[in-house]
Amino acid sequence: MLNSFKLQQLSKEKKVSVEQLAQQVARAGLEKQEAISAVRNWQKGLMKPIPRKDDIQRLASAMGVEVNDLKGWHSSYRYAPMSPRKARLVTQLISGRPVQDALDILKFTRKRASEMVIKTLQAAIADADEQEADVENLYVSEARVDDAGIRIGTKRWIAKDRGRAHAIHKKGCHIHITISQP
Repeated sequence: MLNSFKLQQLSKEKKVSVEQLAQQVARAGLEKQEAISAVRNWQKGLMKPIPRKDDIQRLASAMGVEVNDLKGWHSSYRYAPMSPRKARLVTQLISGRPVQDALDILKFTRKRASEMVIKTLQAAIADADEQEADVENLYVSEARVDDAGIRIGTKRWIAKDRGRAHAIHKKGCHIHITISQP
């Protein structure tokens, strides 16, 4: 996945304009104006259109950097059986830290969400290792938790006064972790 922050930062460092990047990205299905708007969207963090593998390679060659310098590896745990508020407490601990420090912190955190975040982080590390990234220098660039709504299959009721019944809502969440190289 293309890391928008790094794309923006490297284009400023290398003094490469959006038009120069768009010329490299222009392909059969993408005209010049569409390529310019695509590069601007990618710099803002909007992934529309979704950058292909060859698009990232062309951007890297236009700036004279390696492909892994522009990439970030993403992993997510969808519909985790936990409240997003409780999972956010754990993900805030590791955001911006080196991967090994984040794993050590999660290992000794006494929260139920830490196990799920460890699995998600290890999946992102495995993805980066598969694509031959330097695993020793990775850091957690983004750790985010989104609300997934009420979990399916947890429809229960609690008795209240005067014969009433109130629903018990068990929440779910999506845990997203992105790692990248400095």
